[in-house]
Amino acid sequence: QVLLQESGGGLVQAGGSLRLSCAASARTFSYYTMGWFRQAPGKEREFVAAISWNGYSTHYADSVKGRFTISRDNAQNTVYLQMSSLRPEDTATYYCAATSPYYSAPDYYTTDFDSWGQGTQVAVSS
Repeated sequence: QVLLQESGGGLVQAGGSLRLSCAASARTFSYYTMGWFRQAPGKEREFVAAISWNGYSTHYADSVKGRFTISRDNAQNTVYLQMSSLRPEDTATYYCAATSPYYSAPDYYTTDFDSWGQGTQVAVSS
């Protein structure tokens, strides 16, 4: 398993931007597909974005396409989620997650990921 630590959450006005970071403990970070999920109060955890282990492939939920960008820096063992044009409905706790090594899938769900961070809260005011 990989130890993951998110940071960068906070309170922002609608239309604003935030960048979330997720630092991973594994020296083999570059082997893992990484994902971001979010969970709003009273709702199920939902997929936001994923990036393949080599960074060549990215996936996004329809609700964030064109507004959020996932990226990774394998030299820094870090994955990022740049969030722009934020909306009140983006308010949630955001979680970073890692798959098993060299794992890929056509679509991603919580069950595809083996390791999870503790989450960072994002609140968007209207």
